[in-house]
Amino acid sequence: MKAFNVYLNFKGITEEAFIFYKSIFGGEFLWLQRFKDTPEKEKLSPAEQEMIMHIALPIGDGNILMGSDFLESMGHTFIAGNNFYLSVNTQSNEETDKIFSSLSAGGKIEMPLQDTFWGAYFGMLTDKYGIHWMVSYDKKPLY
Repeated sequence: MKAFNVYLNFKGITEEAFIFYKSIFGGEFLWLQRFKDTPEKEKLSPAEQEMIMHIALPIGDGNILMGSDFLESMGHTFIAGNNFYLSVNTQSNEETDKIFSSLSAGGKIEMPLQDTFWGAYFGMLTDKYGIHWMVSYDKKPLY
């Protein structure tokens, strides 16, 4: 396994929250992508297009705090308690398949493993205990 990080979701305030975290932890954003920069942008309102699709802030040695905005128009529902994911970054497609398959047993797959437009083999699930997971193999390192 390459890395294990926390992924936070917000209802339209991700940018505000991450500016706050940056003021505390310092550093520079490794990645900041808005929904207007995605292939789905035409389906979104102008306000939604400006929201954060993905942001990453290094915290300490090798840790990255990541996040995005929930968009109700994309079927996301914000409920306190579902606004975080444990993010596992793997070192191969095979390791990704194994971890994803094991974690999803008895749980619910939210997004099946697939190649993404940002260059990762990625999937999302909720395990049988209600914990939200993202499993990803970045074929080209993002950071």
